[in-house]
Amino acid sequence: MRVHYQRSLVLILLLNLFVSLPLAMAQPNADVSLQAQRQKAVALFNQGKRLEALPLLEELAQKSPRDAELLVELAASLIDHAATLTDQQAAAKERFRARDLIEKAWGLGNTSTLAENLRQLLEELPANGALKFSDNPAVVQVMNAGEAAFSRRDFDEALKNYAKALELEPKNYFAVLFTANTYDRTNDFAKAGEWYERAMRMDPDVETAYRYYADMLAKQGEMAEARTMLMHAAVAEPYNKIVWREIRAWSTINNALFNPVFLAIPLPRSDNTAVGSGSKLSPELASAWRTYYSVKSEWKKGGKFEKQFPQEGEYRHSLAEESEALTKTAKVLEALREKKETAQLIASDPSAALLLKLHETGLTDAYVLFSLGDDGIAKDYVAYRAKNRDKLETYIDKFVIAPAPAK
Repeated sequence: MRVHYQRSLVLILLLNLFVSLPLAMAQPNADVSLQAQRQKAVALFNQGKRLEALPLLEELAQKSPRDAELLVELAASLIDHAATLTDQQAAAKERFRARDLIEKAWGLGNTSTLAENLRQLLEELPANGALKFSDNPAVVQVMNAGEAAFSRRDFDEALKNYAKALELEPKNYFAVLFTANTYDRTNDFAKAGEWYERAMRMDPDVETAYRYYADMLAKQGEMAEARTMLMHAAVAEPYNKIVWREIRAWSTINNALFNPVFLAIPLPRSDNTAVGSGSKLSPELASAWRTYYSVKSEWKKGGKFEKQFPQEGEYRHSLAEESEALTKTAKVLEALREKKETAQLIASDPSAALLLKLHETGLTDAYVLFSLGDDGIAKDYVAYRAKNRDKLETYIDKFVIAPAPAK
């Protein structure tokens, strides 16, 4: 739940936008005193003083119960307040209330990135509403104390508790991560960087340390380095939507292209018109794309999946299926490109050109895992990442996120 503490790239964008709006635009019928109260609450919220903002937000939300922006800020502040409560049932109740407020704000039309991130995190709460930092009750106790101190902005006390947690459990990822984030919060960037790197080494397949480190680097204007960290985050957890919202925010801040790559593969009818669009394909291109569907049919209906994955009970979409279908299609397109009479046809077709580029750079598998990663394909990701982390990062670098502009 620490995302609410972090002044992340997406939060920077949202807060800058919010505070730049005329106050009357946020609450058209508010009187002067209400506007002043709201302005004070927003200022405290933006400064990270959410416990101080909380009573103001509570009062404002009662007066303006359909103000979706206020509801999101109130929910975020309640999450901070929950961390200060020693009664864990009361803390859980506070988090569930925050979840209800986010759902209400969502229903009122607030689909901002901040609302979306909080909605995702709150939906992942366990049934008892508790945050689990360890299986060791003693570690949980000091971690909760550290989180309470952090929410009160007593950062020295927070660090003492995280250190105690690490004495009890030296490989506790949360204690290392939160130590880094606390140093980050106090602008001790050198120590924060050391601790973020320690968290990355401890578990390179968790995205959070990379993303927090990226936020810190961006805060210092180190946009190229922040980009690298966000690429690491995407490779660590490619199916976590928070990572991609952060990447999109980085791209927006830097006026850089964010390209969620998708290869549009036409399905040719017998008359070579494409299903859906009705556009006419050349016989050569239609034949190439039929190769793709022919291979997929072998996997789904021809028994190839059962032979490749005899330990699995039923068919699923797999990396192996998509990779073979795309690779065989690319080889047909390569042969057509070598012929003088069809070379220009292949070069001028966007889908053919993209597939050939993926094939020739050896990044077809990475494309499949990132852009086509449904529940079936996602099952193949961990094993692939273990042997091909460099390829996954190269794909993001070359195809997805444009480089940072020069300083």
